[in-house]
Amino acid sequence: MKKITILLLVLIGCSCLFSCAVQPPKETGEFYTTHLVELTKLDSSIHLDIRYATSNNLVGKPVYKEARAFLQQPAAEALVRINAKLHQKGYGLLVFDGYRPWSVTKLFWDNTSAENKKFVANPAKGSRHNRGCAVDLSLYNLATGKEVTMTGVYDEMSERSYPNYTGGTTEQRQLRDLLRQYMEADGFAVYEYEWWHFDFKDWQHYRIGNIPFSRIK
Repeated sequence: MKKITILLLVLIGCSCLFSCAVQPPKETGEFYTTHLVELTKLDSSIHLDIRYATSNNLVGKPVYKEARAFLQQPAAEALVRINAKLHQKGYGLLVFDGYRPWSVTKLFWDNTSAENKKFVANPAKGSRHNRGCAVDLSLYNLATGKEVTMTGVYDEMSERSYPNYTGGTTEQRQLRDLLRQYMEADGFAVYEYEWWHFDFKDWQHYRIGNIPFSRIK
């Protein structure tokens, strides 16, 4: 009887650990109201290349059921302004990812090697993507509709992804820096290891989200 009781306690403990491990971290305090908006509904000239709805991504399989991109409303409206300004330079925004459910962040963390974890967010703290305040993006040429070439490709885990990488061609660095210039002029900050990742100001005032795209109104 004693052995059975101990076994039950162990199983209950393991179950608790497992359930805790697959839940977003608990947050306390006051937060802004979440209002995620779909980028292409605000501006159809923002192009999408949602890699996580395909197998062309860091885990090699689709993790989104829908190829859509969302941000908190203030961040989305800033992106629309940036896109309009870039049109004057002959470019438009090409978005790879915006709001990301917490469960996807955990999947990325679990499937990334220790030496490359600086390229992914720790699910124990949550991601700025989870808060709807981070966007992964590049530029496309308005005349051709094609993605421009940067110093490194999206989600590449190498020094070519650093926003201050000095390699590549002059044109590639100029385009990378042009994107950064316009993004930072309207409330975004580049992530130190990824030229394509930008965090919107006040991101810490929004809660971590874990709802799928299909449930966003």
